[in-house]
Amino acid sequence: MTHPAKFRIRPAEPGDAEAVSRLMYEAIGDIAHTISGTTDLPSTLETLSELFRLPDCRLSFGHTLVGEDERGRIAGFALSYPGAEAEALDAPLLRRLQEQSLPVDGLLPEARPGEYYLDSLAVDGAYRGSGLGTALIEAFERRAAGLGERQAMLLVERANVKARALYERLGYREDGSVELSGHAYDRMIKPVGAGS
Repeated sequence: MTHPAKFRIRPAEPGDAEAVSRLMYEAIGDIAHTISGTTDLPSTLETLSELFRLPDCRLSFGHTLVGEDERGRIAGFALSYPGAEAEALDAPLLRRLQEQSLPVDGLLPEARPGEYYLDSLAVDGAYRGSGLGTALIEAFERRAAGLGERQAMLLVERANVKARALYERLGYREDGSVELSGHAYDRMIKPVGAGS
């Protein structure tokens, strides 16, 4: 498939919820069920869309960049936020789970203060290999630097060798590990901003 020569990367809007939620589910898999407290795909996507529309939530449109093709179709997204805000951004998720008497022990802060965290990123299958993933990571890093953050951080599932190779090529290095929703992830960090 031929890819458009350029993608436009822009801040997400609430109306992007459906497209981004599908990509988000693809990116985070089982974690989506933990966050939403749902087990079936339609309910999970609906919950992700609801959370995406909230302004002060980890999964908010306000923390998301989208990549559009030349027809305006969302081809990828990157969701990120400061690690120092992780606990506050998780509050709406915790409240929702508690209101439904669902377990909250699987919802752990993934980033530390002093890190700008790439929570999730995905590129639609039709656009993989087009360079959009790299462009979204670079936009995430620019956003981090623009906010005065000094270190970018992301998680990569241990089994995802292809993604890890991309992150290493972009200058990320391993910095420990974490387990989320029964899966092992490696933390990867990279200096950004002034003096990086």
